[in-house]
Amino acid sequence: MKEHGEPRDGFRPGERLIDLANAVREDPALPRDAMAALLRRHGESEEELRSLTDDEAAALRRAVVELTERVLAETGTDRAAEALNALLERCAARPRLSRHDGHAWHLHVDRGDDASWADWFTAAAALALARLLSEQGGTAWGECAAPGCRRLYLGGGPGAPRRYCSRPCATRTRVAAHRHRQRGGQPAGPGGREPAGPGG
Repeated sequence: MKEHGEPRDGFRPGERLIDLANAVREDPALPRDAMAALLRRHGESEEELRSLTDDEAAALRRAVVELTERVLAETGTDRAAEALNALLERCAARPRLSRHDGHAWHLHVDRGDDASWADWFTAAAALALARLLSEQGGTAWGECAAPGCRRLYLGGGPGAPRRYCSRPCATRTRVAAHRHRQRGGQPAGPGGREPAGPGG
């Protein structure tokens, strides 16, 4: 069973979802071992990962695709909230605090020790995104706005909404817009401005 753990610097199911979603986007047939390596980086132990069979990995890939298509690709707050509610209704149970394998107390919402990897992951990811949506007042995630990049990211925090997955993508887009203006083209940014700064 997967009373799955959190990274030593804190339990971050949202970041775990984004990492796995990007990995599955890059390789829709992401092998079980590559998936296990990613989950290991997010705190799963070797003992926990023994139960990640090829069949469980395939179901987990499908769960990641569903989360990506139904929630992470959704820009409308109301539709994202409805999708999250449906996922929580299907996969979640009464919240409980858990402490195991040397980890600090953390929240679980899966249906218990016999929950599948896919159900555990869906419940934890849906709860993380629901918390972000309620705290930020909207979809605090998205797809990178840099041309040629489809990587997903999590936003959040004060300031302007995030538009890029990374500082390099933001910088590359800003430099391209600057060069375009120098050649006499129209500004590429929204409202005639340069794109937002690094990572933003």
